[in-house]
Amino acid sequence: MEETGMKPSRSHIFILTGLALIFFFPFLGGVNLFDWDENNFAEAAREMLIMQDYLRVHINFQPFWEKPPLFFWLQALSMELFGVNEYAARFPNAVCGIATLITLYMIGCRLKGRTFGMIWALAYFGSLLPHFYFKSGIIDPWFNFFIFLGFYFFIRYNWKKNNLSLPAKHSKYSYLFVSGVFISLAIITKGPVAFLLVCLTLFVYWIFKKFRWFITIPDFLLYVLFSSSVAALWFGIETLINGPWFVETFITYQWRLFSTPDAGHKGFAGYHFVILLLGTFPASIFAIRAFKNLDIIADHEKDMRLWMLILFWVIVILFSVVKSKIVHYSSMAYFPITYLASVVIYKMIKKEISLKKWMKVMLVSISLIITGIFIVLPLIGINIKWLQGKVSDPFASANMNAEVNWTGWEGLLGVFFMLAIFFFLRLYKKDKIKKAFISLAITIGLLVNFGLFLFIGKIEMYSQNAPITFLKTLQDKDVYIITKGYKSYTHYFYGRMKQPDNEKYTDQDWLLEGNIDKDLYIITKIDKEHKLDQYEDLIRLNEQNGFVFYKREADS
Repeated sequence: MEETGMKPSRSHIFILTGLALIFFFPFLGGVNLFDWDENNFAEAAREMLIMQDYLRVHINFQPFWEKPPLFFWLQALSMELFGVNEYAARFPNAVCGIATLITLYMIGCRLKGRTFGMIWALAYFGSLLPHFYFKSGIIDPWFNFFIFLGFYFFIRYNWKKNNLSLPAKHSKYSYLFVSGVFISLAIITKGPVAFLLVCLTLFVYWIFKKFRWFITIPDFLLYVLFSSSVAALWFGIETLINGPWFVETFITYQWRLFSTPDAGHKGFAGYHFVILLLGTFPASIFAIRAFKNLDIIADHEKDMRLWMLILFWVIVILFSVVKSKIVHYSSMAYFPITYLASVVIYKMIKKEISLKKWMKVMLVSISLIITGIFIVLPLIGINIKWLQGKVSDPFASANMNAEVNWTGWEGLLGVFFMLAIFFFLRLYKKDKIKKAFISLAITIGLLVNFGLFLFIGKIEMYSQNAPITFLKTLQDKDVYIITKGYKSYTHYFYGRMKQPDNEKYTDQDWLLEGNIDKDLYIITKIDKEHKLDQYEDLIRLNEQNGFVFYKREADS
């Protein structure tokens, strides 16, 4: 019989670490970085190494005010170890994968015992987007990890202060301090939205507690101080050295993200509900059951469920209000969703809850959608010329000229996945419930990894491989590179641009018409090529898969 507050098992930690090493680290560099975020962030880390400026973030060797530096410090360190490449750019998130799984296991052990800890870790590991993000080069895995730890230790503060049932060895201020430090780390990872999430969640919790003060005003002010500690140190040093411009511009940008659609990323009101339902599959299906009464007895478990429900709704509603609709904006919800799913799965294993018919229907229905995608994509690839004739967009049509080797056998991955779902249902029916959920988690891990291997690289051949291939030929040359008619960060990272000596290098009018001191290479799209017609001394080098490449030679 397991007890709350159990010490973690070393063998369990070893198993989770082994899973992470097997699933998160291989083939990190197997596919080129994707625009915008992966290229953008990797380039910021690369320029840190070149400029030896670890205080301020730069892109194109100009101050980049959109993000704080912590994640780029991690990437820069990784690039020192592995070189400037895709593997190094994604390596920090694979490390975050290990940290996340072990952390969830250890917290789960504390809350409800080793079985629950393993269930929570495997629920996170065995969900589509949570698993996939550990093989990416975006900021969010570390950002979300820090926020979650901040929330968890604040909850522990609340339990200590209000004498809930979970034993606590440390003082309430110890938990408050640790919570604040993690939130502060989140702030310098991505921005102040971390503290906004905390404040909104605390406010809603206060309402649910019928306006009873679960934190005193002096304690809250102390928490604000702790939560701004690390971030204030960075903002303060930045302001002292470089003045207030960077901080002011950063804050203005953060507000713009909330008030306007960024880069055309619009979406419908229910965007994040759909993304989370599909993206955290299959955990999302089991989590839905946790929104109903679960007959939880322990006070701390009831409170934890309430915190996670509130956190989920705050995230979804907040980012539904935000004008920009981007998949990873709501990724912090992966933690409450997988927690709620784990509570339900634990009760299923203990025979306190059964797998209802609606849950089976949703599992099979979403699995059929995923299976259909894996089967249809190779068929589209093989018959791409037929699709090309149906597309009116000249750039999209030209993308389909890429030579991609689709065999059709890739669709077997979808068949394998569907069979695995039925295998899960069969194991469950045979009362082998624990084995059923373990097999489901491993299946999702295999699906993500084989999906990346069999599909993502081929899709990338259509979308961006042509300019990246061209840019790699320029890496040893001291030249200028720009894009015209569209925004991209690819040319910075894959062109390995050197820090220019001429201050005019950011002026496109000078680059296209002035007396340039180095050759200029220009990348545009075929539907934007007319924007270059006014420039007479450009040499058209090549056209490939919808991208057009030009050169302008330096004045001798």
